[in-house]
Amino acid sequence: MYWQKKWSDEDKDQSLKDEILAIRSQHKDYGYRRIHLELKNQGRVVNKKKVQRLVQIMGLQVHSYGRKYKKYNSYKGVVGKIKKNRINRRFNTCIPLQKITTDTTEFKYYEEDKTGKLQTKKLYLDPYMDMYNLEIISYVLSDQPNGVTMLQGLEVAIERTKACPYRRTFHSDRGWGYQMTAYQAMLEKHHIFQSMSRKGNCYDNAPMENFFSLLKREIYYGHNYRSRKELVQAIKQYIRYYNEDRIKEKLGGLSPKQYRERMQSA
Repeated sequence: MYWQKKWSDEDKDQSLKDEILAIRSQHKDYGYRRIHLELKNQGRVVNKKKVQRLVQIMGLQVHSYGRKYKKYNSYKGVVGKIKKNRINRRFNTCIPLQKITTDTTEFKYYEEDKTGKLQTKKLYLDPYMDMYNLEIISYVLSDQPNGVTMLQGLEVAIERTKACPYRRTFHSDRGWGYQMTAYQAMLEKHHIFQSMSRKGNCYDNAPMENFFSLLKREIYYGHNYRSRKELVQAIKQYIRYYNEDRIKEKLGGLSPKQYRERMQSA
């Protein structure tokens, strides 16, 4: 009789489970930590361990697809001037638009030729991130890495950061594009410090490496894109989602845009 009564009892956690399901329907890659932060943002007071237990009971653990891959490397030796590492892993800053980091990553997609055979194509992303709130302030997509598109991306990033009242620092690895005379001249023209990671040290640009990891794990690995348009649309949608909606523990449970707006209004 006890177990019959127990089974017939109403689930006291049903409303919380419904809220968790609603969050996961909007954010498919949220684990229990971000779900707990989102519940907190919505005014729901609940213990993090309880959220973890319910996520496990409901079978909502995140199993994002991941695999080892060959990282795109733009380093071609010393082809220009190497700048010193001014950031030196001091990524945190309380000044918006002062510390900017960039890098290049590669994507592949497939298109059918006239015979119906699939051909592998490549797409390159060059984003610029504000280390203040980890927001992607601008980016360029191109079919091949070249000096023209890199300068175009730099020009937009300089324009987007001109409101900073302090001298800016733009950080990158030692890729050939960042060693270009024209690239460095544009930074000097706008009185911007240039900083470069040490050779072969990805940890010197950890914020951007982390963004690339999130981007590829959540929309790229395990997906086969059959056109350039499809891949471009997915990247653009993700960057908007990352900036505006995807909350981060480091930002106190806020998205980059929410964090910036809250600090501006404080």
